[in-house]
Amino acid sequence: MADGFEQMVDTALPFFTKLAANNSKAWFEPHKARYVDDIRKPAEFMADLVSEDLARITGKPHSPKVFRIYRDVRFSKDKTPLNAHLHVMWASSDKDPLAPAWFMGLAPDYFLLGVGVMPMKGDSLTRYRAFVDAWGDGLSDAMDRVFALGAEVSDWGPGSLKRVPKPYDADHPHAELLKRKALSISLPMPDDWRTQGLIKALNARIRDLQPVWEMFDKHL
Repeated sequence: MADGFEQMVDTALPFFTKLAANNSKAWFEPHKARYVDDIRKPAEFMADLVSEDLARITGKPHSPKVFRIYRDVRFSKDKTPLNAHLHVMWASSDKDPLAPAWFMGLAPDYFLLGVGVMPMKGDSLTRYRAFVDAWGDGLSDAMDRVFALGAEVSDWGPGSLKRVPKPYDADHPHAELLKRKALSISLPMPDDWRTQGLIKALNARIRDLQPVWEMFDKHL
């Protein structure tokens, strides 16, 4: 059953298409009120509802965040000022930097839910590599289960290393996972999400991705 959030999506997709073709503050400012009222505010309400569902499904509280539309271009070669997408994250209220987070991405060319840990450096990266070394078989099995549903490894976050990091062998059975400095798995939203309603469809995707979240949460 539709829950009203389809209107947010139906407004967001053409809005971001036009924004991508006119990515400037001069174009955005006259359209800002529509973005705030019809996209950002409904997204914040949706994020609050999903955070409650995540707490119920996973047994752990999660804090929602709707990412800003303004890009931080200080250290980027791409100086376009605005994000032509809607990104929402639900981070565990646990202060552990390696606690897995959930994210939703909506843009003209994708609509997905994902879960993962990113980015990692220093002690967090050392812990992640030890986790892969000890629990790589279980993680790979969990990933295979969600890959069978159409999931894939996301390219968000920093790129992978070219070589397996020391002290692990180059022929380690989970070499590709050891090379990563971020790991997130994303699953496209189903074509029939409108008939379920967005919240129910997101809940279903959370359960689909739960095997990966559980590996992170229990062993990382």
